Amino acid sequence: MDLDTLVYEERDHVALVTMNRPHRHNAFDEVMQRELQQVWQALRTNDDVRAVVLTGAGDDAFCTGIDRGEIPETEEEFFFDPYTYDDPGQRIGPRSQELWKPVIAAVNGIACGGAFYLLGESDIILAAEHATFFDPHVTYGMPAVFEPVLMAPRMPFGDLMRMTLTGTAERISAATAQRIGLVSEVAAGEDLLDTALALATSIASNPPAAVQASLRTVWAARDLSPQQFQAIGNHFLAPAMTVEALAEGQAVFASGRRPKPRTR
Repeated sequence: MDLDTLVYEERDHVALVTMNRPHRHNAFDEVMQRELQQVWQALRTNDDVRAVVLTGAGDDAFCTGIDRGEIPETEEEFFFDPYTYDDPGQRIGPRSQELWKPVIAAVNGIACGGAFYLLGESDIILAAEHATFFDPHVTYGMPAVFEPVLMAPRMPFGDLMRMTLTGTAERISAATAQRIGLVSEVAAGEDLLDTALALATSIASNPPAAVQASLRTVWAARDLSPQQFQAIGNHFLAPAMTVEALAEGQAVFASGRRPKPRTR
């Protein structure tokens, strides 16, 4: 892929996608929005890739949302029509592009505003010790709408409400993010990417059909009642319950060659 704002690598069945606008704190412009959409769609049919790590270039920021240089500043330039407005979240998130492979976000600094489009659609979030999270919308006179909706299943109500209403006045530390369940692991800054890649590689070593069916199941469980899920659960089993998939799993079991588990 010919990319200007992203760096794309593949290693050991893992794709590493790096937002590469450090001079703008990895804020997404129109080009990055288009390229993120392109990468997610390409990964849907790339059978060599079984897991993805998403991060930002540099140590200062994971992503700071939309590049404010692209926001109209005058009344003559600004026109908002709720019936024709296409929100960036419809393009840049992996789930919005129907990518059903595990995505691990490695937050290597500031994550704010529109970064929650990406974090809200990631499966696992890791953070560097110096990472911080906040939502600046209200400080800059903008309502926070789509971002807190995406983050609502990942954060306790009070913490989400506090982050939404305080704007730039407060930041959530990596330690607090882990305590409230937003982040599953915190690593030293220099170790973050290796930690994320090791986790992605361990996931990618599992039979992919089972991983992807399980991924879809857990996401569906957020939106359905237990009774609703019981009615359709067999449809989630079906993609991974083929003779080939079960044989692959049995071969792993019979070989005894399983990695030594890591305790965290």
